[in-house]
Amino acid sequence: MSASLLLAALVGVGVGVVVGALGAGGGILTVPVLVYLLGQSPHEATTGSLLIVMVTALVALPSRQRRQQVCWRTGLVFAAVASLGAWGGSWLNGQVGEQMLMAGLAALLSVVSAVMVRSGLRQRARDRAVVGSQPGAQHTEPRAPAGRARLVGAGLLTGALTGFFGVGGGFAVVPVLTLVLAIDIRRAAGTSLLVMVVTTAVSLLERATAGIVIDLPVVAAFAVGSAAGGLIGGPVSQRARSSTLTLLFALILAGTAVRSLVALLLA
Repeated sequence: MSASLLLAALVGVGVGVVVGALGAGGGILTVPVLVYLLGQSPHEATTGSLLIVMVTALVALPSRQRRQQVCWRTGLVFAAVASLGAWGGSWLNGQVGEQMLMAGLAALLSVVSAVMVRSGLRQRARDRAVVGSQPGAQHTEPRAPAGRARLVGAGLLTGALTGFFGVGGGFAVVPVLTLVLAIDIRRAAGTSLLVMVVTTAVSLLERATAGIVIDLPVVAAFAVGSAAGGLIGGPVSQRARSSTLTLLFALILAGTAVRSLVALLLA
């Protein structure tokens, strides 16, 4: 195995652990890795990232389902709405230059890292208030009629981000499911995997018509590593505190954002 394939596989494992543990974050880390570590173009990286995220989510989803942490009805409705945004975002990706694409991704990284810090601190406060709760407990499918408009808007935005940046969108799906529909964090993470599968598939379908070529061996090595990491991440999420995982992820995002901004300034 060449050095680039080995690096892709090893980094993929780390990204997969994040996706499996949080149900979020893989794609937003995958694109900078493909660009800055593996030398791919931004457009190629965003397309390859979609395939990697889809494979990782598919592998991680069954373990979540076995723990009854997937809200299928809610997830499929959200994914249907998000697919519309994913198709449009994927088309828009091909209309912008590489510098603008990476600048937008750096801005997204910065915003999401700040949001995740806030979310992690709130989760920590809630964790202290519900010590002793059963993470795998069953819950009824939530209902929130008053939040339908917000759910549609969030779905369209999430899909657009998936299609444009090649990200899974879980970093947006999980907060929406927890805040708008009052789904607990672990079920929201599991449901976000279902949404990822659908939206990334739609985005890839749109890009297939554009004829974008990807480095399939590198993407495949990354996807295999990421899938393996996803299997590790699921059990990790059952042992670690959600707030700790969220805050750790926020720090990773912040560091990646700084790296991306420096690269843009030096370009």
